[in-house]
Amino acid sequence: MIKILFTIPNFDTAGSGKALLHVAKRLDPKRFEVHIACLHKRGAFFNTVEASGIPIHVLNYTTPMKPYLKGLRRCYDISRQFKAIKPDIIHSFHYAADYSEALAAKLGGTPWVYTKKNMNWGGASKNAWHLRTWLATAVIAQNTDMLMQFFSKSRKTILIPRGVDIDTFVPLPKNADLFQEWELETNQRILMCVANLVPVKGIEILLQAFSLVSAQFPEWKLMIVGDTSSSYGASMLTLSTELGLSDHVLFCGKQKNVSGYLSLAETVVLPTLDKGEGSPVSLLEAMAAGKYVLGSDVSGIRDQLKPYPEHLVNAGDVEAWRIALEICCSNARIINSQIGKKFRDYVEENYSIDKEVLLCENLYVNIVNKNN
Repeated sequence: MIKILFTIPNFDTAGSGKALLHVAKRLDPKRFEVHIACLHKRGAFFNTVEASGIPIHVLNYTTPMKPYLKGLRRCYDISRQFKAIKPDIIHSFHYAADYSEALAAKLGGTPWVYTKKNMNWGGASKNAWHLRTWLATAVIAQNTDMLMQFFSKSRKTILIPRGVDIDTFVPLPKNADLFQEWELETNQRILMCVANLVPVKGIEILLQAFSLVSAQFPEWKLMIVGDTSSSYGASMLTLSTELGLSDHVLFCGKQKNVSGYLSLAETVVLPTLDKGEGSPVSLLEAMAAGKYVLGSDVSGIRDQLKPYPEHLVNAGDVEAWRIALEICCSNARIINSQIGKKFRDYVEENYSIDKEVLLCENLYVNIVNKNN
């Protein structure tokens, strides 16, 4: 039995937490014993993780490294906490360039793996990323651009893209309750974006592009599913009004029932800016649900839409997005549906969560075998 300790700072935002839980709860229970460590119990998703029955350890497993002598002492203390749990492998889902956790694992003699979840690397955090990688037993990259840009000379890095639950995200009839809640009309056609509303998502580009085609296609509405309580979210509400889109755009807020909302959509878009993504699961969920999708031609999305370059749009380019939306909105429903079915088939073959889990299991076994 191989004991895996997954670490994550918190479950405040569900994105990384869901990614961790999707893998953790699917590992073969005959071969793996799973534990989770986090810094606190806050966060809306914590209760979901707790309900899974996986043991959770609340502990401070990271520490500031300056002053260095004090930081080293703290890392030693953390290593003792890890040793008390007795994991065979620690797998970190921390998004930041922290290397104290890796050092603590090293001091305790426990193999340490981290998943690189974003395209951050340079600037002030560059040295920390290099240290984090040097201390790691293995690194999981989520897209091919990561491999080429950050780990081109690394022999410890493996590509494991995000997977999607193809049994949950399936083509569904329109959710009648949501259809009624948002007062949609019978002939309504829905363009949707499901995203954490932060600047890198490029929602302003989508709004500007949609404002250029909305008069031409009055049967189409744009639904944006994501938390608008941030300053960026609030600015997108303001921009929508300024562009005269109040009757054409619905801001739905953050929603748990993503599959229900996807049932309303004919097309799903992700207009991420040049910085790129790790491996955006929202686009995979839309593809699994049989939707016509469009995404920016950036890291992460570029991998997911590699066989469909005509569905990649120049990032940050309002005119390019206008053209892409015009093509999509001009298509008959049946055409978009047929294209969506191809996306569904592609995700089933290449991006199932079971495939992600199998790759993780193989990595864990290889690490343990090398250590024995």
